[in-house]
Amino acid sequence: MNRLFSLLLLVFLLFFTNCASEAIDEIPQEETPLETPVLPSTYFPPLNSATWETNSMSDLGWNETQLQPLLEYLETKNTKSFIILHKGKIIVESYMNNHTETSPWYWASAGKTLTTAVAGIAQEENLINLTDKVSDYIGINWTSATLEKENLITCKNLLSMTSGLDDSLGDGIAPNDLHYLSDAGARWAYHGVFLKMQDVIASASNQSWDDYFTIKLKTRIGMTGAWIQNGNTNVYWSTTRSMARFGLLMAENGTWEDTQIIPENFLNEATATSQNLNKAYGYLWWLNGKASYRLPQIQVEFSGALVPNAPQDMYCALGKNDQKIYIVPSRDLVIIRMGESADDSNFALSNFDNELWEKINLLIN
Repeated sequence: MNRLFSLLLLVFLLFFTNCASEAIDEIPQEETPLETPVLPSTYFPPLNSATWETNSMSDLGWNETQLQPLLEYLETKNTKSFIILHKGKIIVESYMNNHTETSPWYWASAGKTLTTAVAGIAQEENLINLTDKVSDYIGINWTSATLEKENLITCKNLLSMTSGLDDSLGDGIAPNDLHYLSDAGARWAYHGVFLKMQDVIASASNQSWDDYFTIKLKTRIGMTGAWIQNGNTNVYWSTTRSMARFGLLMAENGTWEDTQIIPENFLNEATATSQNLNKAYGYLWWLNGKASYRLPQIQVEFSGALVPNAPQDMYCALGKNDQKIYIVPSRDLVIIRMGESADDSNFALSNFDNELWEKINLLIN
């Protein structure tokens, strides 16, 4: 009996050991986890300094042989300055046609987007609300329209170019220059009346427009420059690097280093279609990649993207005579062009945009 018990015990132990060995063999070896690549963080140039770090095209895998042809093309097109930033660092910076790093130049209508940015800040501070009518802030009779029609015009209408005021009378913004043509929101037309947003913000903040702009935006990102009255318009002048600083702030969703300066949700709204009349227009920002677009001074809808050669997600600030801020989120790019008109005088978009992007693509792709 003892012998039989010992034999059964031995068989059981051999069976258990074999099963345990097989079970251990079946446990997969622990795989070494793949390291998550560390993406380079965005660089922000220091305030009140000429220091601005650079990066090389070779590090980005760009086609360096295409840089010189691009710069030669820009020079022949009356360009004064050109900058490309990638994640905040300067990749290309060039000055031509007697312009320098310290020379100021006008933003023209590209500077409209500064008004947009400050409107977002003022709304975040509960000083204004874009859905309020303009007359809530600057009083009635600021147009020649009837009070009923004037009260239809909201701050959002000013930022989306849908005031309904007659754009054929020029860019004057005195009451006798602002005549009713259609109800607010019913017509898209490029009009200098957007400048009334600066009056709205000045009234709501109980400060001058210049002071509020300087305190809330300009000094916080190290911009230089000044607003200069030119007839009926208020035009911003600065160096090219100051324009690039603003472009970088936009590309980083309104943040500068660790500080949220412009609310991100507001910028998402500002750089999306703001109305159904011109799908390629946000709050004074032009939007690429939409099914159609309209241009200043003509009531015609064009099919296709604003700049077919540019990335579909690009949005841009466009100013008279080809002042440009291009922002491309998918490529972490900010591109600045200042200068005289590349070809014929224009108010915003021109054939130059598409030609320029054809040459930029040869460099970056």
